[in-house]
Amino acid sequence: MLKIDTHAHILPRDWPNLAEKYGEPRFPVMTHSAGRHRIYREGKFFRQVWESAFDAEARIADYAAHGVDVQVVSTVPVLFSYWARGNQALELHRFLNDHAAGLCREYPRHIVGIGTVPLQSPTLAIQEMERCVDQLGLAGVQIGSHCNQWNLDAPELLPFFEAAADLGAAIMIHPWDMMGRDTMPDYWLPWLVGMPAEQSRAACSLIFGGVLERLPKLRVMFAHGGGSFPFTIGRIEHGFKMRPDLVAKNNARNPREYLSRLYFDSCVHDPQALAYLLDVVGHDRVMLGTDYPFPLGEQEPGSGIEALELDASANARLMHGTALEWLDLPKARFEPKATA
Repeated sequence: MLKIDTHAHILPRDWPNLAEKYGEPRFPVMTHSAGRHRIYREGKFFRQVWESAFDAEARIADYAAHGVDVQVVSTVPVLFSYWARGNQALELHRFLNDHAAGLCREYPRHIVGIGTVPLQSPTLAIQEMERCVDQLGLAGVQIGSHCNQWNLDAPELLPFFEAAADLGAAIMIHPWDMMGRDTMPDYWLPWLVGMPAEQSRAACSLIFGGVLERLPKLRVMFAHGGGSFPFTIGRIEHGFKMRPDLVAKNNARNPREYLSRLYFDSCVHDPQALAYLLDVVGHDRVMLGTDYPFPLGEQEPGSGIEALELDASANARLMHGTALEWLDLPKARFEPKATA
C-alpha cells in the first residue's frame, strides 16, 4: 500500500549565514563538527540534529524500513524568522524553497515539497507562494500558528489566504513560537502544553475570524493532529452557543461544522486519541504524519495508524488517500514506471 508521510521536516546541510550578513543573531546558523550537527540562535545552542535531517537518501532508506514511500517535506519552524525584516527573511525562504524543489526533482517518487514564506510581509509572502507553486512545482506552503502579533484572522493576512485559495495551494499550519515560553520554561512545557494550544489558537482564529467561511476552497491541514482543537471542540462549541456576543462576532456558523473541511495529520502519540480524532472528524480528514525526524515525532512511521487495525479501505484513506486530496496530486505520480 502507498504510504505518504505528510509531516516530515528537512533542512539543507548548510544555508546562508544571515546572522553574520545582517548583524542579526536571531537568524539560526548550523555548525558541523566531529559528526555533530548543531543549530545555534542568538549565540546559544538551540538544537542538535542528525544526518537524517538533511541527507535525502538516508531519509528515504529510513522510511523504506517502515514501508513508507513518500515524505512531504517542510522546513523547521525555527527558520520561519517571522520577526525579521521581510526582505531579509525572504532571502532565507527562497533558499529553502529552492532546496526543497531540487530534492523533488531528484527524488520525484519519494519527496513532495511544500514551501515557506515570510508571512510578516504578506505581499512578499504571496509572491513567494506563487513562485513555489507556479515555478518550483511545490504543492503549497507551511505557515506558523500565528505571526508575531497577528493571529491567523488578522486582516493583513486575508490577501495571503485569498491567494492560496486562488492558487490551489495546500496550506500546512505548524505550531511555532509557542505560548508560555516565558511563563512555563521548565519541563519542556512549551512543547508539551503550548504546542497543542497553538494549533487550537490557529484553528479558532480561522473559524471565528471568518477566513474559512469566506474561502471555502482553502485546503488547510493542521499538524500534530490539530493540537488541542479537535479534543476541546465540545468546549469551543459550548462557548460559541453560550456567549455568541464574545465568540460569534465575525462568523455565526457553528465551529463544529468546519471539522469536515479541515485536514489533520495523525501525529497524536496515542491510539485512543487517534481513534477519537477519527470519530470526530472522519477518516477522510486525517492523514499519516510523523514530525520526522525529531524526538516528539512518531518514531516508527505509520505505527499509530496500524495499531488501530482498520479495514483496508480506511487504512488506505489514512495512509495516502487524504494526503493526495489535500495536496491535489495523482496517485500515479508515485507508482513505479513500467519498463519495456
